[in-house]
This record gives sequence, C-alpha cells and structure tokens, in this order.
Amino acid sequence: MNVTTTAGTPVERRAATLVMACVGVFVAYLPVTTVSVSLPAVQRALTASTSQLSWVSDAFVLPMAALILTAGVFGDVHGRKKVFQAGLAFAAVGAAVALCAHSVQVLWVGQAFAGIGAAALLPTTLALISHAVPDPRERGRYVGLWASALLAALAVGPLIAGVILNHAGWRWIFLPALPVSLLAMAIASRTLVDSRAPGAATRRLDWPGQLTAALAVTALVYGVIEGGAESFTDVKVLLALFVAVVSGVAFVMAERRSTSPMLDLSLFRSPGFSATTLVAMISFLGLIGFFFVLSLYFGMVQRLDTLEAGYRLLMVTGVCLLVGPIAGRLMHRIAPRLMITAGLLVTAGALFALTGIDADTSFGALAWRLALLGLGLGCVITPMTATAVSSVPHHLAGMAAAGNNAFRQVGGALGPAVLGTLLTTRATDALPGRLTDAGLGRPTVEAVTTAVDRGGLGAAAGLDLGPDQSRASAALNEAFLDGLQLCLIVAGTLALLAALVATVLLRPRRDPLTKAAASHPQDAATDLVSDHD
Repeated sequence: MNVTTTAGTPVERRAATLVMACVGVFVAYLPVTTVSVSLPAVQRALTASTSQLSWVSDAFVLPMAALILTAGVFGDVHGRKKVFQAGLAFAAVGAAVALCAHSVQVLWVGQAFAGIGAAALLPTTLALISHAVPDPRERGRYVGLWASALLAALAVGPLIAGVILNHAGWRWIFLPALPVSLLAMAIASRTLVDSRAPGAATRRLDWPGQLTAALAVTALVYGVIEGGAESFTDVKVLLALFVAVVSGVAFVMAERRSTSPMLDLSLFRSPGFSATTLVAMISFLGLIGFFFVLSLYFGMVQRLDTLEAGYRLLMVTGVCLLVGPIAGRLMHRIAPRLMITAGLLVTAGALFALTGIDADTSFGALAWRLALLGLGLGCVITPMTATAVSSVPHHLAGMAAAGNNAFRQVGGALGPAVLGTLLTTRATDALPGRLTDAGLGRPTVEAVTTAVDRGGLGAAAGLDLGPDQSRASAALNEAFLDGLQLCLIVAGTLALLAALVATVLLRPRRDPLTKAAASHPQDAATDLVSDHD
C-alpha cells in the first residue's frame, strides 16, 4: 500500500523531509563533540588510559564507518524512512546504555550502538533530501542546511556537556539524545514520505562487501591504536594491519564481481566524486583527531572545566556553522574547486598557527586561531558534500552520499587513533628530558615515567610527589605540548594534502558519469520513487 503522510502538498512534504533530515544528522553527530570534550572527566572517573580514551571515540566512529554503506543499501531496497527510524532507535539505545555505564567497556558498547544509529542516519538523510529536491542547483541549498545541522550538533555538543558536567556526573551528557531521538521517531512516522531507489526489487545486500569492508576498517583502526599503545612490531598489531590490507583487497574484488555492489566502483570514474571522497577522508582524519587532542589539552594542560573548554571549541564550530550556509549559497557563483581549496588552505594555516600555543595561552590568543579554523572548515564541508552528490547520476545519489560519508567516517575513525598515537608517543619520549630539565631527581623521573608508561599521560596527575609536584606537572605539560605540536603539524599537513587533491582532481569539466546520466534522462526521472509495500 502507499505510504501516507499528514504533510499533504509537495511543499509541505519537502519541508517535513528537510526538518527530519536535519534532526537526524543532528542526532547522529551530537555524540562527536559532546563526548570529545568530556574525555578528561571520563578519564578521571574511570581511570582510563589514553588508548582506552581513543576507543571511547572510535567505538562510535568505527561502526558508523563500517556500516554506513550497508545502511545506504538497506534504505535503497527497503525504504529510507524505515532505516531513518531504525537509526534513531539505535541512537536512543546507545544513549541509554551509556547512561548506565560504570566502566569504560560498557561505555564502548553504548558508543557502538550510537555509531550504528549514525551509520543509518547519515546516508538516509541525504538520500531523503535528494528524493525531495531532484534539481541539483536547488538541492545544493538544502544540502547546505543539512550541513548546518551537522555543524550545529558539533557546536552545541560541548556546551551541553559543559552545563551538565557542572551540575551532574559525566554519564548524563548522553541524556539529551534520548528524548530527541524518541520524539523524532514519533514525528517522522507521521510526516516523512518513504522512498526507494529505482530497481530496488532487484537489489540485494552485498554481504561479502559488507563483511570485508567492516573487517578492513576495524582491523586498521585497531592496529593503529594498539600499535601506538604497545609497539608497531607487536605480533597482534602486525596481524591486524595484515588483515586490514587483505580485507581491503578482498572488498575491491567482491565489489567488482557483485551484481548488486554495496559501493559501485564506477563512481570513482567521476573525478568530482573521487576528489571529494578523498578530501573528506583526509580532512576528517585531521579534524576529529584535532578535537580529540585539543580536548585533552584543555583538560590536562590548561585545567579547564568542560564548559570552559566548550566555549573555546565553539569558536571553531560556531564560526563553521555561520559560514556553512553562506558557502552553500555561493556554490553556484564560486567554483567548488576554488572554495574547497581555499577553505583547506585556511584550515592548514590555522592549524600551523596553533602550534604557537602553550600552557598559559589566553582565550584571546587562542580564539582567533580557532575562529580561523572554523572559517576554513565552513568553506569546505558544504560544497564538499554537495559536489559528491551532484557529480554522479541522480539515481546513484544515495550511494554517492553513503560512499562519501563512509570514507569521511573512516578518516574520522583514524583521527583519534593516529593523532592520539602521535600525541602519546611524542609526549612519552619527551617526558624524561622535560623532567630532568625541570631539575627533578632520578627517583622522581622514574616514578613519573613508569606511571605514564602503565596508565597513560593522565596517570601522572594521581601521583603524590610532595614538593616536586609543581615542577613535575610543569614538565608533564611541556611534554604534552611537544606531542600536541606534532599532532597539529600532521593535521595541517593533511589539510595541505587535501587542498592539493582538490586542486588536481576538481577540474571544471563534466564527469563521465554525469554525461551518461544526461544521455539517459529516464533513469534520473525514475530515481527515488515512492515506496509501495
């Protein structure tokens, strides 16, 4: 039977779809900065090591990256509305589990459920917008609003966490997602129009592709995190990285042979899609990793509470939120190649400027650097997403959105792993020298370094060093800043690399897939047809 809705006119249906899509991506991304800025509080409460904190972030991002393509196919075949509501349900379950967490392992489970929900929400929200707004020029404006909702979640997350942590325990930071998800499910059941991809009846789930992709992403992130915590020559780390490579090759082979691939590899014939996908992965590796290490800087070095840290992170996300819609409106006046490249160059400049901060850097000296970072990112995210969707035929828009998001989340999963590993390794290596330079004796140096080796950088804060406490803390801060500077240099270099990719691949030409779509307009006309049960 036909799907019914209380939004009767096309304009009302479009408005309802846009609102629900924005709510969905808001719920999906709310845990990113809410949890990131709360990591120091989690570390103190659960006595977690730096590698365990990395898994708090990656337990969310990993299932999102591994399952996002499958969720896109599920939506194409069984209906985007069903997958959208399932995503909200998983987000609610994840929040509920995290609310009850009394160990870091249970917190990982809650984060994993929330990540599954985000995997379901991200491709379906973009596909629902593509269905409601088939005109590419008009769709760019709506994608801009979608990106603004994503950025709004990143912006308000630290503030929500800060207010809550000033009045309650860290577990309560997960509470807001619960009522928002349940309320959105109720509203979507009555207002959202379902849709499927053309030829949905002949499509099927690509289990070989799904299993190999999930295994490759999980093994890669596990290998990076454990390699940083232990050693990259450790047998289990080498085995994990080997499994990641083999699984990646198996994924490509499975997709090439599949009659119903999870990710149609012909999408990469489009330079626009290839460029934006690679840019998304590189930039989010630096961005999510940057938020991870910066939150530790605010908590461990500057000793700020969560709300104070949230205000500072708002300089990034708030400016990004303001710039995003403007970038969306300028997309048809300024070439996406120029906008994305310029934004990445500004982002790189901001990251390199942040290498000049120290333990006593004032809010004013930090604010302009963070605002500059937000400006750069705001010029990148909206045109990057819109270009990925519009650079392929309309009937592949849902898969393109899922693919772009999947690679973005792979970068996001690797961010805390890579930068967390660099931070820990560099700070640990520099710590003995910093302690010696501070005039501390050998017994104190050995006590601090042993505590850090066993429990991570935060473990040294629990030591009672008597009169040496202040000098040891100052030395630990200096070692942390050594690691932070390395992370910022790496993140800035990644932004420059992404800018180079955008400059080379985002040429002002028509992509082969877009030409094919123009020669078969009937394919595009039948895209995203209404669901019939």
